[in-house]
Amino acid sequence: MPETSAARPRPDTVQRYGRAARWLHVWVYLTVLTLLATGWWFVLYGYHRPTLAARLLGQPDMTIHQVAGYLLTAVLLGWAVFGPRGIAAFVRHTLRYRRGDGRWLADWPKAAVTGRFGGHDGHFDPGQRLANIVMVVALLVLVLTGLGLTLLPSDALSGSMLLIHEWSTFALTPVIVGHIIVAAGVLPGYRGVWRSMHLGGRLRTDVAQRLWPGWLREQQDSDEPRR
Repeated sequence: MPETSAARPRPDTVQRYGRAARWLHVWVYLTVLTLLATGWWFVLYGYHRPTLAARLLGQPDMTIHQVAGYLLTAVLLGWAVFGPRGIAAFVRHTLRYRRGDGRWLADWPKAAVTGRFGGHDGHFDPGQRLANIVMVVALLVLVLTGLGLTLLPSDALSGSMLLIHEWSTFALTPVIVGHIIVAAGVLPGYRGVWRSMHLGGRLRTDVAQRLWPGWLREQQDSDEPRR
């Protein structure tokens, strides 16, 4: 006797991110980490002390920094050209606001340890939305000022752009570090989350229920067969 839709068990995993989103993420974090590593080297040690990477590649650190910046610019432009719907969805999910967001953020430090997160109905939780805003704004400022420092010859502008470039780096760095800690599942409340962006982008449903309950309900409802 064929199994009815009501009796069909729910899958134990759910697709969080598709292949295109995962590859975009890979290229963004490789270029951004390269930019941050070389940028902080310049801040701490100056421009004339080569890194190990510079010695191995036979290229100055500034060249590595600039190439990474050009690659990041190309990736972002490619996303704008080939993924406008993805950008629109990202902006829509990031800029949404709910009355309970403040409570969720206040409870976050405890929830990150216990795994008992407050409920929300978004694709991103309130913390992710704030982090997204900081990262996007800081990256855009870094890209624009970096291109300005490279392409514009004016010394008068260079000093101001370099200062903005550096302070954007200072603002971006702790958010990127926090993002890595959360995404890697180092905090107990985020155990298992790393699979959402790696190894196929499939997430265990219990992890999705813990972190994105509203999003999971939408996915499960959309998978229900129409009658």
